[in-house]
Order: sequence, then C-alpha cells, then structure tokens
Amino acid sequence: MGSVLDQLVRWQRSGGTWYAVGTTEVALCRCDGGEVVDRLRVEDEETAAYLREHPVSEG
Repeated sequence: MGSVLDQLVRWQRSGGTWYAVGTTEVALCRCDGGEVVDRLRVEDEETAAYLREHPVSEG
C-alpha cells in the first residue's frame, strides 16, 4: 500500500483533504465537506517530522 506519506499524496491528488492528529495519526477527510472517513497510524519518524511541519493538507 505504500508509506503513509505516499497515501497522503494519493488522497490529496484524488481531491480529499487530511489533517494531523498529533504526530501519531492522520485523519483522511472527504472532499465534499470534510467528514473524516478514515485514519492512518504514523509509526515512523520521517512521517512524524513531516506532520510537525505540515499539519494539514495543502490546497
């Protein structure tokens, strides 16, 4: 399935948004209203560092 960062990029390219829940979880939201539809668990330092700098999806 790929890394969490890869999944975030694919989700955003598909029109969805996301936001960090601390540095251990990311909420994936629908593109038509922001409803949370899934959560990803962050288990590596690279992704945690990225989320500290980018706590919400861009765009």
